[in-house]
Amino acid sequence: MRLCTYSVEPGAPRLGGECAGAILDLGRYSHLHDGPRLPADMLELIAAGPHAWRHASALCARFTAELSTHDLAQDAEAGLAYPADRVQRHAPIVRPRKDVFCLGQNYAAHAAESGSPPPTAPIYFTKPPTTVIGPGDAVPFPHGLTTRLDWEVELAVVVGLRGKDIPQDHALDHVFGYTILNDVSARDLQYRTSQWFKGKSLDGSSPMGPVIVSADEIPDPQSLRLRLSVNGVAKQDSNTGDMIFSVARIIADLSAGMTLEPGDCISTGTPQGVGDGRKPPEYLKPGDVMEAEVERIGVLRNPVR
Repeated sequence: MRLCTYSVEPGAPRLGGECAGAILDLGRYSHLHDGPRLPADMLELIAAGPHAWRHASALCARFTAELSTHDLAQDAEAGLAYPADRVQRHAPIVRPRKDVFCLGQNYAAHAAESGSPPPTAPIYFTKPPTTVIGPGDAVPFPHGLTTRLDWEVELAVVVGLRGKDIPQDHALDHVFGYTILNDVSARDLQYRTSQWFKGKSLDGSSPMGPVIVSADEIPDPQSLRLRLSVNGVAKQDSNTGDMIFSVARIIADLSAGMTLEPGDCISTGTPQGVGDGRKPPEYLKPGDVMEAEVERIGVLRNPVR
């Protein structure tokens, strides 16, 4: 199941399912069929639990099977479904309820290009909800604050089930789905102290999307190719199998003594190829366009302005 948050002018963002080139309004469509009524918001769907998730998946499958018999123009007039090119995409979780949890130096080659040995324990930092923007949204260039704005493609995990002290063997059972996060970083702010928070937390520095792919469609999150290009030039190309700490290990470690809640987002770190590690270094400038890609999820495209 591929879930998104979309809007059609002048309406507010709503929960959608990506179905064979169409965007299905899951909340409205659910009112036409037996089963629970689905919400119009991604966080509310996640909080509703596995029964609601299975129902959403069944509705997506039903609509896809019937799509050839549908008149999408009529569906659009009724607010049920739209051609994908008629909607505006937003971050799947428009505003997370808490900071995004992030991993630093979770790929050995990235740690090396940063001048550090591979960490012996996960390195955590967070990014506030105000950093999150969606597909196509512009990353604001912070004039006067940084001259070292950098890119980082990452696999992000969306928690589905609440848990504390989660065993690693059961950690993936707590995952709702996966998306892409571009951890845009102001390196001069990041490294001016030992705490990375300020350099990671500028407004608009966490592009997310374009969809959340449900966990059942990605049974092994450690076998996904991830890439990033700037203006069509490849900068990063790696595989999540190269992570030092796997998704399951991260969830187990992060949840030790600390409760993870439905809708929490965990960005699992970036591989080698960031601008700051290049010789000579390369940084983003206004007018650049980043394309972050993770296998089986899609491409997240954002300009810098």
